[in-house]
Amino acid sequence: MSTTVAVTANGVPVNASWEDLVTSALLGTDRRPLRAEDGAPVGPGELLDTAALHTVRRRAALRPATGAALPEPAPADPRPPLPAAARRRLAQLLADRSAPPSGGRRGAAPDLTELIPQWLASAGAHGYRAPAELLPALLDAARARTDLRPHVLAFAGPRGLWLAGLNPEWRFALRASSRGPQRPGIEDPEAVRRLWEEGLFAERVALLGAVREQDPGAARALLAGTWATERAEDRLMFLDSLRSGLSGADEAFLEEALADRSRNVRTTAAELLSALPNSALARRMAARATTCVNPDRAGGAVSVAVEAPHECDAAMQRDGVVPVPPSGRGERSWWLGQLVEATPLGVWRERFDGRTAQELVMLPVADGWAGELHAAWCRAAVRQRDPDWARALLGAPSTPLANGPGTASLAERSKLLATLPSSERALWVAGFIAAHGLSEAFQLLGVCSVPWEGPLGRAVVDALDIARDAGSYPWSFSGVMGLAERCLNPAEADRLAVLTTTPDEPEGASPGAGGYWSEAFQRLVSTLRLRAAMDAELAQDGAE
Repeated sequence: MSTTVAVTANGVPVNASWEDLVTSALLGTDRRPLRAEDGAPVGPGELLDTAALHTVRRRAALRPATGAALPEPAPADPRPPLPAAARRRLAQLLADRSAPPSGGRRGAAPDLTELIPQWLASAGAHGYRAPAELLPALLDAARARTDLRPHVLAFAGPRGLWLAGLNPEWRFALRASSRGPQRPGIEDPEAVRRLWEEGLFAERVALLGAVREQDPGAARALLAGTWATERAEDRLMFLDSLRSGLSGADEAFLEEALADRSRNVRTTAAELLSALPNSALARRMAARATTCVNPDRAGGAVSVAVEAPHECDAAMQRDGVVPVPPSGRGERSWWLGQLVEATPLGVWRERFDGRTAQELVMLPVADGWAGELHAAWCRAAVRQRDPDWARALLGAPSTPLANGPGTASLAERSKLLATLPSSERALWVAGFIAAHGLSEAFQLLGVCSVPWEGPLGRAVVDALDIARDAGSYPWSFSGVMGLAERCLNPAEADRLAVLTTTPDEPEGASPGAGGYWSEAFQRLVSTLRLRAAMDAELAQDGAE
């Protein structure tokens, strides 16, 4: 709106449009002066008075607007509030997260950003609710870091989801939560059916997962009802939800999925069926595998004879065998590995006269097939969650990687470790570190429960101390040091204080390495003490 008005500023009539006033204010009255009716220039004060009068006239001509509808009130959260000290700590952690990075050396101060996940997990374990005034900062943190989302959404609770519904930038919370505000309970089958048929994809995935948790059969029936009309990529995501609560009752549905037009869907269905030892697919794969792998009793000693498949027929492909190998792999070894991987491990005990997994993996394998066979057994042990086979394939932690009974792949070994109880897992990794050091242990440490149990924590610290004494820089161990800051038991802080001093540099050491190690250990000790303080604050009585 561009109108010229005649108003009086301090008794001086001024003819000016709103655009003239803005331009003069931006450029200054010296460069773009306003003039009264008699031609005299108008100063800055008169300009502001004129603008104020002009604003009143503009507003007087507006019609009253209709007020926006208020949102529904936030739902109640019955969980107890945070202790005051813990609330202040959370505010500090979130404020540090939004601070710009300092760059350069980390120094001896703890990295508060890396402590947020642990703080959230501890607060969730205590059952506290999030402070209302910190919900926006929590949702912003979760938007920036996907690894925080499960803990943030659990901690934020129903009020966090309510708030997320009011800001499009936090919409991820509604997609990620299977308990979003729009999800009906399974006791209302009509509402469930309507959301399943009409909801957005993310809502349907969340709904299917939630129903599966409470009633696996109802979730399977829900999926079967619309299976034929779903897109291939959606069928794959939906099928993956059956991993939770997988049982023999799912077999018929999965068998039908073996004929799906999507190869990825067929492969996933076959993988799920092979995890059911009594399924028809598992029996079919076992029949194929036992024509390829058999005991050889020639000369009185038992060994393993292997004759890999010569073709991948249509029936094998229907059962999930991928016919084309990756680059660098031979076809026959590729097919053999898939057959053995999908065969119930109990079959081999029967086939080899009741031998245990430990005895089976120690048998010699003919014609250089040991690596392929053992790698397939490793994948089968992971898929079937078999700790006996995992122990046998891992072998003793002190055994050199190249000479172990299973596979030299640390990625495969970490998966095998994940099938073992946490205490046994920690002891095995501690033994591995004692024998081989830290350079190969990073992936293995990632599957150990937090906080690390005593033997594992001591093994890590001892290995770091040995590396320091060797006189090298600590850069190569920064990943392990970062894990130690998050995973060591905070009670170890006092015992580690002796390592914060700067040692004498041995002959041939890297210049200044001792000072860098001292700084790294100072940061480790400070972080452990801060974690202990955080735990104490969360355990305090008294609320916000």
